[in-house]
Amino acid sequence: MANIIKIDNAILKRRARKEEKRKIEYKSKRKFYLIVCEGEKTEPNYFEALKSSLPKGVLALTNIDIDGTGKNTLSIIEEAKKLRNKYEEKYFRKIDRVWAVFDKDSFPATNFNNAINKGENSKPKINCAWTNEAFELWYLLHFNFYNTGISRAQYQKLIEKEVNIAANRTDFKYKKNSKEMLAILNKFGNQKSAIKNAEKLEKLYFDRSFSNHNPCTKVHKLIKELTDLKE
Repeated sequence: MANIIKIDNAILKRRARKEEKRKIEYKSKRKFYLIVCEGEKTEPNYFEALKSSLPKGVLALTNIDIDGTGKNTLSIIEEAKKLRNKYEEKYFRKIDRVWAVFDKDSFPATNFNNAINKGENSKPKINCAWTNEAFELWYLLHFNFYNTGISRAQYQKLIEKEVNIAANRTDFKYKKNSKEMLAILNKFGNQKSAIKNAEKLEKLYFDRSFSNHNPCTKVHKLIKELTDLKE
């Protein structure tokens, strides 16, 4: 009959305390992000792909929730606040960083400016990855520096043109809600160049009338923050 080795209760308790301490330390190190998108598919699909591309070590220490609301510019910040509360109740802890992703599009200038100001003045702050005029500007900056205002109708043709030139083909067609855009941009464009081009655009504007900053985007700030996460 095999001998049964009994472990002293004091040792078991010590082990349990160490394990609990390890879990607490792990939870405290873990960062929680919430990305609230105005669009229901285009932006969420892009950020889901970006999230999946992050190193496993980063994802082990970072929780990233992405929500496509379908809300307009006027209500996106209030929706971000509601979702922050929802996720904080879900995780029983504070969300470290909340980002709202939205476009100027054809919305009134006042609505656009107010949304940005409301986000910045929120406590805690809601960071705004806005674009004037549309999110696709971020895609184009992967290929070239654009400093002339572009209408939404022009974005599709310009993206198709840039990808076709870079890929040496003629048949690429841009699909607005594609789940493959990150892969396409990484293969034929350059994300580091896109960040530099976006930063260059920022420097063209000095006032806080954001609706007049066309073209301009702050999406690169969120991209840089996510891709700079350390394991």
